[in-house]
Amino acid sequence: MNVIIIEDEVKAARSLENLIMKLRPSARVPAKLQSVEAAIDWLSSHEMPDLIFMDIQLSDGLSFDIFKTVTVTCPVVFCTAYGEYALDAIKANGVDYLLKPFSEEDLKAAFEKVENFRNFFQQHSGSNLEDLIRKISVDEGKKSFLVFKNNKYVTVQTDQIAYIYIKYTSPSIVTFKGEEYTITQSLDQVQNQLSARQFYRLNRQYLINFSAVREVEHYFARKLLVNLHVATPEKLLIGKEKTAAFLQWLEER
Repeated sequence: MNVIIIEDEVKAARSLENLIMKLRPSARVPAKLQSVEAAIDWLSSHEMPDLIFMDIQLSDGLSFDIFKTVTVTCPVVFCTAYGEYALDAIKANGVDYLLKPFSEEDLKAAFEKVENFRNFFQQHSGSNLEDLIRKISVDEGKKSFLVFKNNKYVTVQTDQIAYIYIKYTSPSIVTFKGEEYTITQSLDQVQNQLSARQFYRLNRQYLINFSAVREVEHYFARKLLVNLHVATPEKLLIGKEKTAAFLQWLEER
């Protein structure tokens, strides 16, 4: 088992490493990192470890900033003196949250929890905990798009996008405020970058945000009519062959 430690206090990192080696003698600790920047550099250039022990307040910021740059696909045990970050830790692959000062028994329980999770997913889903985390991380999708309009570059957050559609020959982003921006990527490329949980490809022309759906009506010939909170240039219709899949997508929330 390869374990890395992200902790800005050298003494605390050394003490944690000693405890890890005592409880799991076969483990390796290939890196002890003291900052967000160092962690990003290491994780970007090395194979993902099996487990990370991570402090939250580091020398150059909060460790949650690491996840904004690197897709972490292994379990994380957070070790911190602060209790107010528990919810953020859960969102960031956290499988345990140890409050400092923690004991050997606390660390032992954390190892057992990680191993129990791993065994469960191997036995019940044919995959492992890292596979599940990887799928969740990937499905988060792209967070923003850089667009150019009126001689300015503008960043459009993904959660501000109501739908994307083909206008003439190029895709255009339409926000909930009705703002429209042309992008250079194809609609297929954009779809591959977005969360399939959040965005649905209605047809060859439209990709819609779940949050933009206002209501869905039955239409002629067993089709569905999708009405969004933001006006669209044409009616959004789903053929009968795709209605079941679309309704399932709406249901899975």
